[in-house]
Amino acid sequence: MKQIKRYKCRYCEYVYSPLVGEPHHGIPAGTAFEDLPEDYVCPVCGAQGKGAVGTWGFELWLPTMFRCKICGYVYDKKRGEPHHGIQPGTAFEDLPADYACPVCGSDPKISGEYGKVGKEQFEPLMR
Repeated sequence: MKQIKRYKCRYCEYVYSPLVGEPHHGIPAGTAFEDLPEDYVCPVCGAQGKGAVGTWGFELWLPTMFRCKICGYVYDKKRGEPHHGIQPGTAFEDLPADYACPVCGSDPKISGEYGKVGKEQFEPLMR
């Protein structure tokens, strides 16, 4: 699986993710960081009056913890899930395609309400 490249502002810790883009600034989801316009400015620093922090103020950010948006379970790369056959050190991107949240993914009430609680229901944590 291709790893998603997210970038974090060195000044305010805003994270640019190509999965989301910045539609409110005319940058559609799917736009790689490298393809941002020349006049790109960090939306948080710009709004806070810290100046025009452009792409030069960002660095590659590789999250190691991801939170289930449904139940709050945190997948931690360091811990893995040995009881489910996932060794410590396994990156979130390397989890099997059919991975489901171990807390709420097998609950029929939750899956009936939200559908499959798979990797797409997880978001990276800033820690």
